[in-house]
Amino acid sequence: MDVFGDSKLDISKLTEKDKAELQQFIVAESQKARIQQSIHSLTDICFKKCIPSKISQGKLDRTEEPCMANCVDRFLDANHVVLRQLETLRNA
Repeated sequence: MDVFGDSKLDISKLTEKDKAELQQFIVAESQKARIQQSIHSLTDICFKKCIPSKISQGKLDRTEEPCMANCVDRFLDANHVVLRQLETLRNA
C-alpha cells in the first residue's frame, strides 16, 4: 500500500489551483533538498579540513573551532558571490 492508499493519484483531475499549489510544494521541497545537500557538503568539507584526528573529549579543541568557523564563513561568502553574479546575469 502506498501513502495514497490503494488508489492512484490522477493529477489530471486536480483543479488549476491545486496544480499550482502542488507545483509550489514541489519547488519548495526541491529547494529544501538542495539546501540540505549544501549543508551536508559544507559539513563534510570543513570537518575533513579542520578535524584531522578523532574527537576524544566531545568538543572541538582551540584550533579546530576557529578553523570550522572560518571554513563555514568562506563557504558562505563564496556562495553569496556566486548567487550575486547569477542574479546580475539573470537581470542583464
